[in-house]
Amino acid sequence: MLRGEITRAIRSALMQELAAVGYGRLSIEAVARRAGVSKTAIYRRWSSKLELVLEIVVAAAGSKLPTLDTGTLRGDLTLLFKLVTHALGHPLASQIIPDLLAEAARNPEIDETLQVVLRAKQQEIGGSLVARAVQRGELPVGTDAGAAVDLIVGPLYWRLAIARSTPAQAYLDALVETVATGLGAAPAVPRQRDVTPPAAPA
Repeated sequence: MLRGEITRAIRSALMQELAAVGYGRLSIEAVARRAGVSKTAIYRRWSSKLELVLEIVVAAAGSKLPTLDTGTLRGDLTLLFKLVTHALGHPLASQIIPDLLAEAARNPEIDETLQVVLRAKQQEIGGSLVARAVQRGELPVGTDAGAAVDLIVGPLYWRLAIARSTPAQAYLDALVETVATGLGAAPAVPRQRDVTPPAAPA
């Protein structure tokens, strides 16, 4: 394999192994075996399993979200919930994320790294989605972006990562309205039904 292919194979193997056994039982030997490379190939790139895990987790979590600018708060929330459902609903993510959060309580380096990543994500969402809604007049000036992000992401994270339940579209639609209203947006205007009056009798 070429150098780039080896690195990709190691990263893929790490995610698979991390999902299968968790951080505590993860070993460089198992990652190397799954990737089809030698342990030396891994140690040339990373000095320990902690360094390997942190780099790859940061790369995955730090990937930029697509621009969430549909023109309305509810449209932005709908798109965000779709993206989060897809990401957290992935079998690897649903196994890895809870395990790493539990490990963070025991490992200060993992905890610090995850906190940095989470704060960056909070800023990315809060600094764009919420700010644009304020600029459009959909949310009050002075809306707390941090609290807003907790309200936006929290319920869906609970449903996907903790309860391990895939939400139906009706749930996501209801969540959009609940979150928008909770943030202080005006209620959605119901669509007017196009009702054709009955023809007058001849």
